[in-house]
Amino acid sequence: MTTIAIINGQLADPATADLRPGAILIEGDRILAAGNIDVPRDAEKVDAAGLVVAPGLIDLGVFATDKPAFHFGGITRAALMPDQSSILDEAGLIRQAARAGKPDFWVHPIAAATRGLKGTELAEIGMMQAAGAKAVATGRQWIADSGVMMRVLAYASGLGLTVITHAEDSGLAGKAVATSGETATRLGLSHAPACAEAIAISRDIMLARETGAAVHFRLVTTKAGFDLIRAAKAEGLRISCGISPAYLYLADNAVTDFRTFARLSPPLRSEDDRKAAIAAVADGTIDVITSSHDPRGPEDKRLPFADAAPGMAGAETLLALSLNLVREGHLSMTRLMTLLSANPARILGIDAGSFASGSAADLIFIDPGAPWIVDSARMAAQAGNTPFNRMPVQGRARRVMKGGLFL
Repeated sequence: MTTIAIINGQLADPATADLRPGAILIEGDRILAAGNIDVPRDAEKVDAAGLVVAPGLIDLGVFATDKPAFHFGGITRAALMPDQSSILDEAGLIRQAARAGKPDFWVHPIAAATRGLKGTELAEIGMMQAAGAKAVATGRQWIADSGVMMRVLAYASGLGLTVITHAEDSGLAGKAVATSGETATRLGLSHAPACAEAIAISRDIMLARETGAAVHFRLVTTKAGFDLIRAAKAEGLRISCGISPAYLYLADNAVTDFRTFARLSPPLRSEDDRKAAIAAVADGTIDVITSSHDPRGPEDKRLPFADAAPGMAGAETLLALSLNLVREGHLSMTRLMTLLSANPARILGIDAGSFASGSAADLIFIDPGAPWIVDSARMAAQAGNTPFNRMPVQGRARRVMKGGLFL
């Protein structure tokens, strides 16, 4: 079997404090070694030419399999949410989803916690795990019935699966399309207070404490929510949380003029909450940055704001927008790769997202200074519904390797 040596790269190893020069040895679809290592004479050498070499991004919680967009963005694996045209609540649907994209892209299906994602009857989680499900999720909705949620957590905990939950109290959020505040009031939009998030998080933390379950809050977007996550972690509970770049760089005033591309779920928050999100990334409260990729066509977005579907195409901009955190001094490059690769892999329980021996040979070669402009009309995604349209950004994946092979 041919040994490949990646040389002359700057290694963004999540296990180290910062970038370092080094090499990576690959045999088959696995990494043999990385760092300051001796390169065998007979190895096939690939010159990284000074680019940053990082683990392929693992996008935790997408709503569509969109291979061209993922390849552009340096995403080599994605965890697919159960909210599909056929809800992922049966073993056969899990197997079908796991086959999509292989061999040059891997989908890790997330099982629906309840049948039809209706929040009432537990789905066959054990059978779906055997079929390839890597986690359990409540989908776009919060499970309002605390008894049902407790049973989901207890069952998933016994199987060693993380429960990925949506954090909005449905009794408060209802059909709201915006966060309560000046912008929603001025535009006359139905709105809910930001505390709907903290209430949902608080309940699920208490149930996690009771059951010992691992809970990942897919998107946490408010200061009150981050405070709860910090306290739960300090207590030693198995709690983690994520965020998408939209909540790091946009506040609720982005929906001014009824911009439906900024209609998201949960809705954009206040400027104070946005600043709290940046601080939560910097201090380690946030574990994962996800694109929350959800491409929506004109039929879903060119509607009155309240009728437009929430979601944005985020796969292509995930890396470039996240690199702003490094340029602004909030994170090191290696810490960023922990949030984009290593932590998602840990939550899903897969051997990827790192340079450790035996890890999947999924790599990206990043040019962090490469300038480009986000253009919704030219995106590789199924639909270009991005609130960052026409924004100049820096950084992109120049080459992508999946399983030891360049795409």
